[in-house]
Formats: sequence, structure tokens, C-alpha cells
Amino acid sequence: MESGEEIFLKSVREICPNITEDGLSQYASKFTFQELNKKDFFLQSGKIQKSLGFIAKGLVRSSFVDNNGNEITVGFYAGGEYATHYPAFITQQPSKYSIQCLEPTTMVCISYENLQWIYENLSGFEKYGRLVAEEVLKRQQARIESFIFQTAEERYVDFIKHHSELFNRISVSHLCSFLGIERQSLTRIRQKLAHK
Repeated sequence: MESGEEIFLKSVREICPNITEDGLSQYASKFTFQELNKKDFFLQSGKIQKSLGFIAKGLVRSSFVDNNGNEITVGFYAGGEYATHYPAFITQQPSKYSIQCLEPTTMVCISYENLQWIYENLSGFEKYGRLVAEEVLKRQQARIESFIFQTAEERYVDFIKHHSELFNRISVSHLCSFLGIERQSLTRIRQKLAHK
């Protein structure tokens, strides 16, 4: 079984194969590991995200509390993905979101300061950072557009199609919150789809 460091460095190599072994070694010297339990917070709303977190293993969800006090799930992130409120991280401003573990989770963390050092001193890592930021942006844009262009049923089918590995790892209430529907609506959608 691969260690958290091996999983992380493998993902860096896949995105930027031209980064040298020496560069990877220097990069690895700048990150730390964080072992989190189920229900632990990687980031809490109102706090500054000090480190970018790559999920080596586990599952987290990102959420916020609306004006009525309801907790709204905006994303699920599993092994091989970054857990971040990226705009708040890069500006070092308090986040509007919380990131909470749904399972025991191993994070590979790199502080804001170390990330800036890496960008300035290690060749190829600015490209890596840009490509990761583009993935975060694409995912956020897809989420926004799903509420503009898709029905609740289409959002559900799309979730099952693209995130089937998460389906049995998240609660129905978190899924409903993410899809923007009530539990009864999800039941109706599932019944309708079962009869197709």
C-alpha cells in the first residue's frame, strides 16, 4: 500500500511529468502530514486556511451555514483531490466554508508560505499550481452551472455518473444538501428512475 507521500508525489508527476526528482525531493521537504478523524475539521468557517490540503486517503465535505442557520454542503473531496477554499487560501483571508472529515483522512499539507517559496525557487511548480487552480475553478464552475442549467433529477443522475464511488460513503442528508433538494424529492427521483 502506498504511503501518503507516495500518493501525493505520484499525482504531482502525473500532472507535471517534467519536474525533476531533485525538485520533487525539495518539494516533499516542505510539506507535512495531518491525520484527521471522522468529524474533525480541516478548516473551520471564519478561520484562515494556513495550509493547502491534498487528500492522500479519506473523504471530506465542504459546507457553509446559510442565513437561516442551515448547513449547506457544497462539495465532497476524496483521495487524490485538494481540500481548499482556494480564493480565501491565496488571499489568506478568513474562509466562508468549513471542511470536515466524513472518514478518517490523511492530508498532505503545504503552508501558504512554503508554497510561495516553492513557486519562487523550484522550476515547474508554478505550472503545477496553475493546473491545480484550474481544476479547482472548473469544479466550482460546474457546480454553479448545475444549478443554472440542470434540474434536480439531472444533478442527481450526474452525481451518480461521476461520483459513484462516493455514493455509499456519504449520508442522504449531505447528498440532499449538495443537490439542493429535500429528502422527499430525492425519494421521488429515485422511484422515478427505478421505474425507467
